[in-house]
Amino acid sequence: MAKKKGLTKDRLIWMYTQMVRIREFESRVKRTFVEHPGVIRGHTHLGDGAEATIVGALATRQDNDLAMPSYRCHGYPLVLGTPPRKMMAEIYGRKDGLCGGFGGSMHLADPEHHFPGTSGIIGQAITHATGAALTAQVKDTGQVIYCFFGDGATKQGAFFESLNLAAVWKLPIVYILENNYYQAYTHVSLEDANYIAGDPLSKKAQAFSIPGVTVDGTDPLKVYATVQKAVERARSEKGPSLIEAKFHRLSAHGNAITVPPVPTQFPEHEAVEVYGKKAEFAAAIKNDPIPKFRASLLRKKILTKEDAQRIEEKARAEMEDAVQFALASPLPADTEALKHVYA
Repeated sequence: MAKKKGLTKDRLIWMYTQMVRIREFESRVKRTFVEHPGVIRGHTHLGDGAEATIVGALATRQDNDLAMPSYRCHGYPLVLGTPPRKMMAEIYGRKDGLCGGFGGSMHLADPEHHFPGTSGIIGQAITHATGAALTAQVKDTGQVIYCFFGDGATKQGAFFESLNLAAVWKLPIVYILENNYYQAYTHVSLEDANYIAGDPLSKKAQAFSIPGVTVDGTDPLKVYATVQKAVERARSEKGPSLIEAKFHRLSAHGNAITVPPVPTQFPEHEAVEVYGKKAEFAAAIKNDPIPKFRASLLRKKILTKEDAQRIEEKARAEMEDAVQFALASPLPADTEALKHVYA
């Protein structure tokens, strides 16, 4: 078994670096709709606000563990080592993308970096990841599967069926419920009143006799500590856990552009504005995980301001390079549309 990764100074700096890289990558995706209208076809779903949960959770993994999130999926492969050039090219629908330009934003896949792939179907990650955990158990690979999904996915029957099977079979999986307060454009307060029974949502774990914990999803260290316990449980063949990480989504549910393309300045925080919760958004900005973690590392003298600035400038340069690479990449040839089909 690989040695457990402790939170050394270098590891903490690594965590901050990954959070900044995720935010900068998604910022460039969002800006593409305005700066290069028509380049992205279809929808993109950003996860800004989730960086602490993504990085805090994945900082606990060993090299062969799998990460399987929902379609809001840009941050995870970046942490796992997927080249941002290939990610951006895929989102732009270009030949040099991860899937040759045929997958797009919601269907990124990079098995080489332990990222099997995603789907636009709500809750799909739960069943797929549970199946991957069964495979890991049967083949005795020693892997733990990290399954990420939103609060809306807990309404799917597949959620209950998967957690039940995982609990009965003691599968090596950690279910990480990302409660970002909005299921598309429906605020969690309306969900609790009309659609979802139970608050916190981690209480759903009680139905399967497995641990259920709610954690501050804006604090990567709290997420790390909570997920680490769940991973140790999974790796020691004691079965799954359900972790609810709470954080505010800092962008609209999704960005899209019409065909033919029409330049549009998308509202920065459409979901919040639609429901008139500007005070909620203001509070969420104050609790943004990235500046909050940066301030903590500065206060503890783990980072200097100059160190932080270098990390941020490097991330901006890296993602600008990814944008330019993707823009220069050719579109797939028409004949390639006939590949990878059964008939």
